[in-house]
Amino acid sequence: MGSATPGTADRAHATPPGARTPPGADVAPGAPARDGAGRESSGRAPEPQAVWGRPEQQDYRARIRGTLLGAALGDALGAPLDVAGGEAFWADGPGDLLAVPGGGRAGTVTAHTQLVLFTAEGLVRAQVRRDTGAWHPPTDLHAAYRRWYATQAEWGPDERRTADGWLAREEWLYARRAPDRDCLTALGDASAGTLDRPRNPRALSLAPATRSTPLGLLSGWDPALVLQLALECAVQTHGHPVSMLTAAAHALLVHALTRGAGPEDAVRAALPLLARHPGHEPVTEALTAALDAVRAGAPDRGRAAALLGDGSPARGLALAVWAAAVAPDIRTGLLLAVGHGPHSAARGALCGALLGAAHGDTALPPDWLPALEGRASLLALAEDFALEMTQGPALHGQDRAVPAWLERYPREL
Repeated sequence: MGSATPGTADRAHATPPGARTPPGADVAPGAPARDGAGRESSGRAPEPQAVWGRPEQQDYRARIRGTLLGAALGDALGAPLDVAGGEAFWADGPGDLLAVPGGGRAGTVTAHTQLVLFTAEGLVRAQVRRDTGAWHPPTDLHAAYRRWYATQAEWGPDERRTADGWLAREEWLYARRAPDRDCLTALGDASAGTLDRPRNPRALSLAPATRSTPLGLLSGWDPALVLQLALECAVQTHGHPVSMLTAAAHALLVHALTRGAGPEDAVRAALPLLARHPGHEPVTEALTAALDAVRAGAPDRGRAAALLGDGSPARGLALAVWAAAVAPDIRTGLLLAVGHGPHSAARGALCGALLGAAHGDTALPPDWLPALEGRASLLALAEDFALEMTQGPALHGQDRAVPAWLERYPREL
């Protein structure tokens, strides 16, 4: 499926009613430069026209931490169900994250969380590489996904590869945790898929959606550009329109929630943007069904089953959206998301990201966090992501550099 890059007419904000627009949203840190025809240019993006105030930065940081940690919590909660093949974690399910059917380490995450980390790291490095005159985030993200692929193929970090940065040196990531087969086959090849030549054009999966979570944290970007980047990243492993547009839809929802919208308003704002792309119908119909289910009343097992339907990626996202919208708290929302049917880890990761973006890290279940695998890495990357997106010019530029920052996020691919 091909799609033209959005032009300048697409840059109008689709901000939901009541949404918080961050300072500098029209020309934000991390926003791509555009030429007169609306194409992405290779030069540095212009600097923001407004300054991030302290309250805005604190709110943004809390939502980033909430999004990354929430996604990992949902992933870890759903992973044992995928192994056990059961539905034991319905709304009145386990009281903590320690219940692991068949044994195993509590709080263990899967490849969904691993790829979320590498997506966030790739976005930071794309910002740093602007100093070289290069600006093409899909290329930087493909390089990040190739670094993840190395963690699946090698025994441990290769200290000789100094351009890998700090994340690829985290030894706990060198473990296969149910990675999507199509991700492995696509990323085993050094060449990237494109919109004109997507990888695995018939592959249906939620994997592109779960890893698209950090794209939504580019809160200063226009929503149409977030959608475009999500599509360009999805096709690197999955070219089916439903897989691609489900990933784009999830990124749009995280983006709107990060800017202060509620779940229902976030869906309403995403629908017309998705409708511009061929093959959108299964995704927009699933999200519309999620809105209908929210309005139908309190959570109900039969309603969840009907919403999940054939279990397609679009329906999986719809169930995650419904769980996030109807639950009274994050704990209940995650249990609703994972407690029905297959692909529980992916739905948990999607729902956790949505709830974390909406409510921030302080709303996460505190008794689940200590057992979460990779928590230190998630927190470190969340802080670095926020620092880069709000204070990047103080860390690096064409005429300045903080050596420790460039050691963590090298300019080389």
